[in-house]
Amino acid sequence: MTYWQDETAPAGRPVARAVRLRVWIALAVTLGIVLGLVAGASSVGRLVPHALLQAYTAPIDWQRCGDFRCASVEAPLDWSDAGTASIHLALIEHRATERREGALLVNPGGPGGSGVDMVGSGVENAVTPDVAKHFDVVGFDPRGVGYSSRVRCGGAAELDRFLYPDLPGRIGSAAWLAADRKVADRFAAACAEHTGALLGHVDTTSAARDLELLRADLGESKLNYLGYSYGTALGSVYAGLYPGHVGRFVLDGAEDLWSESSEAASDSQAGAFEGDLRAWMRACLAGEDRAVGSGTCPFSGSMDGAMDRLRTLLADTEAHPLVTAGGRELTGAVLATAIATPLYRTSEWPSLTTMLAATLHGDPTKAFRLADQYNGRRSNGTYMDNQNEAFTAIGCLDYGSDDDLADMRADARALAKAAPVLGPYQAYSGVTCGAWKYGPVDYPEPVTAPGADPIIVVGTTGDPATPYADAKSLAARLDSGHLITKVGQGHTAYDLGDECVDDSVDAYLLHGTVPADHLRCR
Repeated sequence: MTYWQDETAPAGRPVARAVRLRVWIALAVTLGIVLGLVAGASSVGRLVPHALLQAYTAPIDWQRCGDFRCASVEAPLDWSDAGTASIHLALIEHRATERREGALLVNPGGPGGSGVDMVGSGVENAVTPDVAKHFDVVGFDPRGVGYSSRVRCGGAAELDRFLYPDLPGRIGSAAWLAADRKVADRFAAACAEHTGALLGHVDTTSAARDLELLRADLGESKLNYLGYSYGTALGSVYAGLYPGHVGRFVLDGAEDLWSESSEAASDSQAGAFEGDLRAWMRACLAGEDRAVGSGTCPFSGSMDGAMDRLRTLLADTEAHPLVTAGGRELTGAVLATAIATPLYRTSEWPSLTTMLAATLHGDPTKAFRLADQYNGRRSNGTYMDNQNEAFTAIGCLDYGSDDDLADMRADARALAKAAPVLGPYQAYSGVTCGAWKYGPVDYPEPVTAPGADPIIVVGTTGDPATPYADAKSLAARLDSGHLITKVGQGHTAYDLGDECVDDSVDAYLLHGTVPADHLRCR
């Protein structure tokens, strides 16, 4: 059957393009989709991945769902096992309104972002109007995510315990680490219990093989693809596996999986967030409208003095959490998430100013509002989707974890040096994957994609989530890579109103026009 299981409609919110840290913003739309159950597990005999692809390839049975078409397709649970069970992948399509150039698959990032939600909340959240006119824009949920066969970890109460833990003592202390390990063990066990065998097969390489299946199911000779943030990692792995099937590829907010060690990468991201935080603080202290909006800056004096005051606020909140009327405790870690959330978009900077002003006056409600937005938590305590479960499952399979205490302490020192304000709250992440029940999987070799059509890589100089250095290194690594640089702040650049970026990407998607070498958009 071609229906999604367990759900009634896309959540109707554009998924912000991101790698963790990441932000999610809700909109409302109802598509009125009739749903049923996807066909159960099946086996297809003793086949290798190429033959599995042939066995699973089938025309897509699209169904109307409001202004879109929706479907699900079957894929093998394990691309290396001939007798594997089937899973399903959810799709939504906005059809071309004028002369059709082909299908364009889009991924919003994460990992854990829903392409169904991104396109279902309005195709303009994925591509520009010109591209929507000429391409069938297809949003898909990768394995483990959203409306596809997905990771489950026990529901809202379990997520609250994982995302908003009450950990005693100072970050990194023996008592804090013991409590953090207990939280991680419980969450890992819940995910294994509720997800089952799928939990061991949501890695990026398996998802890239699914992309090849979707290309074949769509009847496209080459895959046209637009990936944001983590979607660039998924796209680059696909290009490494199937360079001859790369069509018009755009990778925006690039993550270069092979540029440096995971420790250096975390330092780089922490430093990028800290850089954007300082850019906000500079604008706030100057009273610029883009930072303060209709309010006033709650900080004064020098940059270093203001940043020290912010660091003190985080430390004080960690030691003495602020409590809402409903009994929720705002810790320093939750406040750090609230601070990072508006840094993805300069248009959100005034909300950071307003939140910190309230927090400095003892009001934690605005901080919780931003942290909950980041985590996809509704005001009634439920969660919009499984973004957090999928993010953790995919990341732990792809990267594994070094949960050696000496290594984690060294990483914590490096993070604090790279980002004195936010870095300490990104430390000791190895605890979570150290408790994981599956993985890691074998990681793909560095991708050069020889023979692939031109691949456009877009990077923003002040991107906090995927540092600009990754865009430069990925474009240089790919044999057919071409870099577009957006000079400015914020995460990703395309379809956000920058005429230079939009025109250059559109010219490539629509006409195959490769941008000038070293194009810089200011």
